[in-house]
Amino acid sequence: MFDQKQLDYTQAPIVELQHSIALHAGIKLLVKREDQNHPFISGNKWWKLKYNLEAAQQQGYKTLLTFGGAYSNHIYATAAAAHELGLKSIGIIRGEETLPLNATLAFAKSKGMQLHYVSREAYRNKYSIEFNQSLTNRFGEFYLIPEGGTNTLAIKGVAEFAQQLQHEAAFDYVCLPVGTGGTIAGLIAGMNEQTQVVGISVLKNSEFLVDEVKNQLKNFSDRVYGNWHIETSYHHGGYAKTNPQLLEFIHTMNQQHQLPLDPVYTAKLMWGVMDMIEKEKFTPGSNVLMLHTGGLQGLHGFR
Repeated sequence: MFDQKQLDYTQAPIVELQHSIALHAGIKLLVKREDQNHPFISGNKWWKLKYNLEAAQQQGYKTLLTFGGAYSNHIYATAAAAHELGLKSIGIIRGEETLPLNATLAFAKSKGMQLHYVSREAYRNKYSIEFNQSLTNRFGEFYLIPEGGTNTLAIKGVAEFAQQLQHEAAFDYVCLPVGTGGTIAGLIAGMNEQTQVVGISVLKNSEFLVDEVKNQLKNFSDRVYGNWHIETSYHHGGYAKTNPQLLEFIHTMNQQHQLPLDPVYTAKLMWGVMDMIEKEKFTPGSNVLMLHTGGLQGLHGFR
């Protein structure tokens, strides 16, 4: 049986951000510092992995296999979780091996994860029966966790987190970065209907995410949810793409507000929320909670 104490979950604080843009607009800006819930399995990854790890152990699997890119927070977190639970782990990495390994993949390897590189074309077919069978032939039996950790069990974990969050603070909006859509689906399912869930996509051309999240919610629950939307214009060039303005923004937020952000997810979230406040997309006088989803290892990866 899975014991969350094995992964040393720490209750993370909610802090108020005294930023001039928010103060001028009459918005109370809060940040849930979920990046502090675990040194390695941080942010939303802890909640997305929780019930997947439980299922793997209950079903007797000794090996986890999952997918990700070279800077994947999910690869990083899964390697750490498997190591802590005494499980083997395999990471199917998109693209060719580049040496020396970046900080993300070097960490995963240090935690015992076996890295297996596949072409981008093969990676696009990663969930096909043929590809899955080839992985079984190569590695033996394994518990499969999808890219980004997103599946029904992940949504269950994040929905549980959402319910906990509502006991910690009062807020009208909760904002978060969106990649695969699993975390926002869990928050939508776990929040009361009065709370608006706002996703900031980190992907370019990501309009497809709306249907993706709808499908995930449909698989999770029979309910229809109307308390959410996804903003698609704050990706700064696409997934894992950045520019000098975003990097300067990261530096400023850290220096002036002691808030560390990563360039892949949370910096784009913060940038988007600030722009939305300036464009009066939040009701004046409302409380806006931003979910810090961790992933600060991404900073080291870019360095």
